[in-house]
Amino acid sequence: MTSSLPALTEVPDPQFVISGGNVRIATYTWGDEADPTVVLVHGFASSTRDNWVNTGWVRDLLRAGYRVLAIDQRGHGLSDKPHDARDYDVRRLVADVEVVLDTYLVDEASYVGYSLGARVGWEVTKDLPDRILRTVLGGVPDGVPLSRLDLDQARAFVEHGTPVEDRVTQNYVSLIERVPGNDLRALLAIAEGMRFSSAADPDPATAPGQPILFATGTLDAIIEGSRALAAACPQGRFVEIPGRHHFNAPGARAFREAAVAFLGES
Repeated sequence: MTSSLPALTEVPDPQFVISGGNVRIATYTWGDEADPTVVLVHGFASSTRDNWVNTGWVRDLLRAGYRVLAIDQRGHGLSDKPHDARDYDVRRLVADVEVVLDTYLVDEASYVGYSLGARVGWEVTKDLPDRILRTVLGGVPDGVPLSRLDLDQARAFVEHGTPVEDRVTQNYVSLIERVPGNDLRALLAIAEGMRFSSAADPDPATAPGQPILFATGTLDAIIEGSRALAAACPQGRFVEIPGRHHFNAPGARAFREAAVAFLGES
């Protein structure tokens, strides 16, 4: 039993893809290239390891017969971490994923994203209707990503160590500090970039047409917005993740099981 545990959290060396602004995007692959591909894109202040490997997603997808292609979003993990908010427009994050797909010559794939990765996934799914076959969007924001974070308090904390008083912002800071290697200034730039992005809000009027599973924790404040986005999609479906809030939903077995079952439907 003990000897098998390291394999559950094993991450291969990253392969770097150069995207817009000469930013290096760290990517990771598991499985056979002949198997159907699932692309994994993590949430804010997380990483491939934190969101998908340590929580069992990669393991379960491999067992289900998929090839896994995971991405550290810019500003996260082992990808480059610029400090300029202009490097984090939503469309730049979307372009990063699409450049990775092109570089790996992926003609067809399913997409799984959480939180910020889900917001990016909404756009990727719209952009690539012939390449993204099925999509899972967990904890997808129903408005501007990271809009609940108090930028002034976060900036004061990053620059001067001023204690954060806003509860939601405290949660984000705790999330940032939990993951080794996080760059506070880069993550603040992401929050600023999302706030001022012209494409920040998911538009139900232009919802993607592919089958999409929306999954949000029952304790997550955005659950009704996520449910509304699912209803707006021609082939949308919604599932609650019991007893989970926004920050611990990715580790829920119920979330993984629902996603794997959904991806396996024909």
